[in-house]
Amino acid sequence: MYDIRPTKYETRNAKYTAGFSLIEVLIAVVLVGLAVAALVGASRAFTIANASGADLSTAEFLIEQIRELTTLLSFDDLNGFASASFSPPISADGSPLNDFAGFTQQVTVEKVSAANFEQAADPSDFVRVTVRVLLNSREISSVRWIRARY
Repeated sequence: MYDIRPTKYETRNAKYTAGFSLIEVLIAVVLVGLAVAALVGASRAFTIANASGADLSTAEFLIEQIRELTTLLSFDDLNGFASASFSPPISADGSPLNDFAGFTQQVTVEKVSAANFEQAADPSDFVRVTVRVLLNSREISSVRWIRARY
């Protein structure tokens, strides 16, 4: 006849099959902690990237405001922007944009020669308009274009 009583080895292992050991719980806690730390780090990086994108988008908007403003001006009136700086920035109609108080628009207008668009001292029918947008004295974006007398 067979003896159906558990052996000493079977009795000892039976008490460990009812749950997790301390080592298993510690490993699980470490893995969950690493996953949470990675998610927090990724979230911070995404937030910084999103803020930089928003600043660049705002800078491009402010550059476009100056481009529209200078397009509406006559060629001779551009000299009024020879080295202008606007803080708070201005819109295409010249009104201040107080919601963008940390931003500054810097405008430079230089006469350029028709041959090579390099800076010229003599009267010229071409100017180079340069707009730099700064956020708290840090340049975010810069654009330049040539405007002709028409």
